[in-house]
Amino acid sequence: MRDIDKALADISSIKSQLAAGTMFRGFGPAVMALTGVMALAVAASQAWASPSDTAYAFVTSWVITAAVAIMLSGVEVIARTRRQHGGLADAILINALEQFLPAAFAGIALTAVFWTFAPAVLWTLPGLWQVLVSLGLFAAGRTLPREVRWVAGWYMVTGCAALALNASSSALNPWVMGLPFGIGQLALAAVLKFAYGEYPANDR
Repeated sequence: MRDIDKALADISSIKSQLAAGTMFRGFGPAVMALTGVMALAVAASQAWASPSDTAYAFVTSWVITAAVAIMLSGVEVIARTRRQHGGLADAILINALEQFLPAAFAGIALTAVFWTFAPAVLWTLPGLWQVLVSLGLFAAGRTLPREVRWVAGWYMVTGCAALALNASSSALNPWVMGLPFGIGQLALAAVLKFAYGEYPANDR
C-alpha cells in the first residue's frame, strides 16, 4: 500500500508541476468580449437613469453584472479547460483558481464591509475593483499569454485614475466603471484570440 500511495503522490506532484508550466486556455475570447459589452451596456443604462440613484443602487447593479459575468465565464472555463487540457484539466483549473481567488475574495470582502459599515466610501469601489482585477491578472500572468500583462496594467492605471477622479466629488460616475471594464474586457478577448490563434491545433 505504501508503494501505491507513493506512486499516486508522485503522479499528483507531476500533474501539479505540469499544470504550473502550462498556458491556461480556459478563458474564451467570445465570453470575455461579451462581459465587456455588458459593462458598457450597464454604464449606458445607469447614465440614462435618474441622477438621484443612490450609491447602493449603483453598487447593486454592478454586483449583479459581475455575478452574471462570473457565472458565464465559469461555465465556459470549466468546459474549455476539460476540452483543451484533457487529463490535466483538474490540476490546471485548480492552479488557475489559486491565482485568481485571492483578488476575488478581497473584492467581495471589501464590498461587504463598505456596504455594511462604511457606505460613505462606496465611491471608492469602482477604482478598487479595477485594481483588484489588475492584481488578479498579474498574479495569473505566468499561465496566461504575456500580452495579458498589458491588460492588467490598463486596469491598474484606470483603477488609480478612478480613485483620483472620484475623490473630489465622491460621485459614482457609471462611465468611470463601464469604460475601463468595457475596453479592458474587449482587449482581453483580443489578446486571448490572438494567443490561441498561434496554436490553432490545440484550440479546436
